[in-house]
Amino acid sequence: MAAQTCKPTRPDSEGPFYVPGAPLRTSTGSGLVIRGRLLGAPDCRPLPGGWIEWWQTDRGGNYDDAHRGRQNVAADGAYRFVTDSPGVYPGRPPHIHFKAKAPGYRSLTTQLYMRGGEKEVEFDIVLVPER
Repeated sequence: MAAQTCKPTRPDSEGPFYVPGAPLRTSTGSGLVIRGRLLGAPDCRPLPGGWIEWWQTDRGGNYDDAHRGRQNVAADGAYRFVTDSPGVYPGRPPHIHFKAKAPGYRSLTTQLYMRGGEKEVEFDIVLVPER
C-alpha cells in the first residue's frame, strides 16, 4: 500500500487589505461554514501547533475588521469557523484570504475561491517544510 502524499497548497496574492493581528475567534458571521485541516507536505501529516488566519469582504463586498480572524489548529490539524458568504467587488470573484503557519514549515498566503451559494466548504491547507 502506497503512502499518502499531499501536494502543497498553491500560494496566492495577499492583496492590499491584510491587517496583522487578527483576533482569535471561531465566527465572523453566519450562513457559511469553512472547515479543513492544516497538513504538511509531502506526507499529509497534521500540523498541531499551527494556526490559520483569514480575512474577507462582508456581504456588500467591503473589507472590515468584523470579517477577519485567527485560529490555532487542533492536534489533528483541524480548524472550523463560521462566516458570511463573501461579497463581490469589481474584477474579483467571491473569495476568502488565508495565511497559515506551523513550526518547521514555511508560511503560506492563499485564497479560497467560492462559486456562490455554498453553505459548507472543506479547505485543507498543505504547507511545505522549511529547508
